[in-house]
Amino acid sequence: MSTYLYVLFWMISFGASIVGAICGIGGGVIIKPVLDAFGVLSVSTISFLSGCTVLAMTCYSVIRGRLGGESLIDMRTGTPLGIGAAIGGIVGKSMFQALSNLFADKDMVGAVQAACLLVITLGTLIYTVEKDKVKTRRVENLLVCVLIGLVLGVMSSFLGIGGGPINLVVLFYFFSMDTKTAAQNSLYIILFSQITSLLNTLASRTVPEFSIWLLVLMAVGGILGAMSGRMINRRIDGHVVDKLFIALMAVIIGINIYNIYQFMS
Repeated sequence: MSTYLYVLFWMISFGASIVGAICGIGGGVIIKPVLDAFGVLSVSTISFLSGCTVLAMTCYSVIRGRLGGESLIDMRTGTPLGIGAAIGGIVGKSMFQALSNLFADKDMVGAVQAACLLVITLGTLIYTVEKDKVKTRRVENLLVCVLIGLVLGVMSSFLGIGGGPINLVVLFYFFSMDTKTAAQNSLYIILFSQITSLLNTLASRTVPEFSIWLLVLMAVGGILGAMSGRMINRRIDGHVVDKLFIALMAVIIGINIYNIYQFMS
């Protein structure tokens, strides 16, 4: 890879992590489809690098929030969700590996991921626009929380996005959280799923080939983006976060449509 591509990957990781920290989507939902669109690395490599970047970003965000006394994480709800997401992270990674083994043409794997992400993002956009009209719930059963987290973990790990917008919709609907509270709890859930997903990849020895310096640059970009995103998040209200989130979903939908066309052609 040339030097300008290293710089480009860092910029994407940094920018995506800023928005991810503000909105609570982890950044992977931006990093994964954008890097897929460039087509310079394999689908599995991008999924792995995206997941590691999100892990670095969420580690910083969650730990910094706890140490600074600014955490809005509901431990009673977030922890069982995180445990479920951790289990789901293993299942999702196994599903991705099975899909990769199924198709000789790895572009088909990318097309399936892009199509799934397109459907999820479109549904998230529709819900976010109409959420004021939707009557939300307040789930308290711990087993149900674990099962919901399991589904979130499977989707995030399989798609290589860390967590993404579906986390926010689930937290809005099932737990009646406001925008900023949902954002922090979403990052907490993503942290669980990404740790187990990474450990599973290492244990199964399915780590793709990549330059270690590229991983370091992207992880640093993720942490710096998280730092910047936290500062911005403190200075804006929930309505601005909602507008940013909606705009972001629209952009991601467009990128995924392009990626499906690129992988299938």
